[in-house]
Amino acid sequence: MANQRPDAAPVVNPWIIAVAVMLSTFMEVLDTTVVNVSLPHIAGSLSATVDESTWALTSYLVANAIVLPITGWMANYFGRKRLLMMAVTGFTAASFLCGLAWNLPALVFFRIVQGACGGGLQPISQAVLLESFRPVDRGKAMGFWGLGIVVAPMLGPVLGGWLTDSYSWRWVFYINIPVGIASIVMTKLYLFDPPYIRRASSKIDYWGIGMLAVGVGALQVVLDRGQEADWFSAHWITALAVVSVIGFVIFFINELRTPHPVVHLTVFRERTYATGVFLMTVLGFVLYGSLVILPILLQTLLGYPALQAGIAMAPRGLGSFVAMPLVGIIMSKFDPRKLLSFGILVAAFTLFQLSWLNLSAGYWDIFWPQIIQGVSLGFLFVPLTTTTMDLVPKEEMGNATSIFNLMRNIGGSMGIAGATTLIDRRIQTYTNVLGANVNPYRPSVFERMQAMQRAFVAGGADAYTAGQKALAAMFGAVERQASMLSFNEAFRALGFLFVLIVPLVFLLKRPRTSADITAGH
Repeated sequence: MANQRPDAAPVVNPWIIAVAVMLSTFMEVLDTTVVNVSLPHIAGSLSATVDESTWALTSYLVANAIVLPITGWMANYFGRKRLLMMAVTGFTAASFLCGLAWNLPALVFFRIVQGACGGGLQPISQAVLLESFRPVDRGKAMGFWGLGIVVAPMLGPVLGGWLTDSYSWRWVFYINIPVGIASIVMTKLYLFDPPYIRRASSKIDYWGIGMLAVGVGALQVVLDRGQEADWFSAHWITALAVVSVIGFVIFFINELRTPHPVVHLTVFRERTYATGVFLMTVLGFVLYGSLVILPILLQTLLGYPALQAGIAMAPRGLGSFVAMPLVGIIMSKFDPRKLLSFGILVAAFTLFQLSWLNLSAGYWDIFWPQIIQGVSLGFLFVPLTTTTMDLVPKEEMGNATSIFNLMRNIGGSMGIAGATTLIDRRIQTYTNVLGANVNPYRPSVFERMQAMQRAFVAGGADAYTAGQKALAAMFGAVERQASMLSFNEAFRALGFLFVLIVPLVFLLKRPRTSADITAGH
């Protein structure tokens, strides 16, 4: 700590503050993916099915999504430092209890607590960083913060697989304890509330909080479980979708009429902020959609074990790790909107590269698109976050970052649901199209089936069994090729979505951190 001023909080080196809030953010974001590869082990240990064990993921995401948008209000109501310490303490304690869980209901309950406590960590840390650094240095701060947001979800499956294989799935949760303790200590020592963070009103917007929880919670369950239930063919999915829409309608009407709203929607009057939130939603859609379907492709079609699939995706995190700080440094020398456009186009190109993969793809065919995409994400996250928040008043920063992070997460859930649904539907279509061309009257098909049949007969099968095996092998080849084409189409669709949003970048106002006006700050 440096000089003490009577009218303000103590002055602390902003990079110390950055490390303090980054620890908690990294820990929370890591937990969104670190459990994924451990689900079969969790199911076996707790006498549950793998499908039932996925509620350990869904419960966390739902609780996280409900708390995210009200974080700004809670920071004003309880105090930001107090709220952050409560959240980190609760998250760390819930992690310990998740590791001790004796059955699946207990694990799901503790994951709900963990998700609720973790929901506020991202927007609080982002708001603190944006306020702690001068406008001209915000790019560097967001570059540092972006490391956790982008790298942690990619590191999660690798770390989760290693801990589960080497020790136990319970260590996936225990690993949070030392990080949480370090974050609590640093927050206590170095973080102070600014003067405008105060309990501004004793009135609580119960209707706003309640309807937001209903709308976001129901929507998250629909997006997370819809594909497994075949969407609206399941009555409970339809019912939850209706509940979500009603909840959001009542929430919006209430927030526009109440004098003390839990979420200040007036921040959307600023064109740059509204556009930035939409772009971040699309970014979450594409990033998380591609992040989920690539390891599925690697494991189901290319034969990668779970841990090796996670390692194969590590180059994306490596590229981001290099690019994030670099982009933060050069932000003040270039128009951030141009950097953002460049990042979107490069990311789209890498998705098109992935759309050209085939069943003979090797490791390097995966490596180069991944590492280039990781670099492009640095040009996406840092300029977009900095530009979107540039004109937001400091007293509204907590509210603005809460909505910003919520929409990224909702976009991510929509991207996962959309990509997996597209693949599932297109597999059926491609199987029918390709299968129609696989019949014994085509010379090439007849010759291949004959060769297979001879091979099975040589292996000891009778003629009839060999014929059935040859037919099954041909159908299996058709299914694998249909699956590959479906993954190709999904990557291509995500790439085109990125290309389509490039013109929207220039609806953003050129931020004050640009080179031609930095001298005035």
